[in-house]
Amino acid sequence: MKLSAYHKAQGADVEWWSPEGRYDLVYKSRVFTDTYSKDRITVTNADKLICGGTGYGPGQNLPDAVEHTRPDYGLYPQFPDTAYGFLTRGCPNRCGFCIVSGKEGDKSVHTADLSEFWDGQREIKLMDANLLACPGHERLIEQLADSRSWVDFSQGLDIRLITPDNAALLNRVRTKTIHFAWDDPNADLTGCFQRFSELSKIRDFRRKRVYVLTNYNSTHEQDLYRVDILRRMGFDPYVMIYERPTAPPITRHLQRWVNNKRIFRTVEHFADYEPVKKLGRDG
Repeated sequence: MKLSAYHKAQGADVEWWSPEGRYDLVYKSRVFTDTYSKDRITVTNADKLICGGTGYGPGQNLPDAVEHTRPDYGLYPQFPDTAYGFLTRGCPNRCGFCIVSGKEGDKSVHTADLSEFWDGQREIKLMDANLLACPGHERLIEQLADSRSWVDFSQGLDIRLITPDNAALLNRVRTKTIHFAWDDPNADLTGCFQRFSELSKIRDFRRKRVYVLTNYNSTHEQDLYRVDILRRMGFDPYVMIYERPTAPPITRHLQRWVNNKRIFRTVEHFADYEPVKKLGRDG
């Protein structure tokens, strides 16, 4: 959307790529690697092709002139009342399963104010990797709170960085659901989640979702422990599988049990989930 707005400002005609016709320049973006989606589209009708996105690995950042261009929301008329953008870029955590630190930098830095990509839309999709790790993030949360829009912290917030001060600010933000993650099975984050529950005004467990990474240096017992303890503390776990094709059947069953909320809320124990009972009977 930023690239579209930038080129339109230069007088160019911009449209979605089509195999018909001829283009001076085509941008091709990819989110996932071949593990999840094959790169099947071949562009042969452009004088120049630029590929970018995490699916192609770390690459050059957008030039500042593009990065600070208001997005062309006209590209997605089906979402007329939603703003998308970043207030910060980068993350200091350097997680082995995540590309962000290598692609955007190993510090969370302020890159934009809300006014650069929001102009009164009812909903804001925030795509920051680690907002709370940015020095001065309190001012950015205040901007979100003052907007009175519904805010989706789509990539989640770092539960370890919750403090009484930023929790009080988050209580002012209108959020349908707040997202966290418990990726490392060897890190005991129980106290962090308990502290957030004490500080937050959110009481409905369905509005407190926690991504649980599996199939990445964890055992099934460690995966199930995180799921069970999060549920007991009043959070809603959501299982993410790292490289799903290599995941064992028990991990896939765990994902189906947890992520199908109708089943998860009626079958209290994983051992009582019928596919798991059948797996046990079949050896």
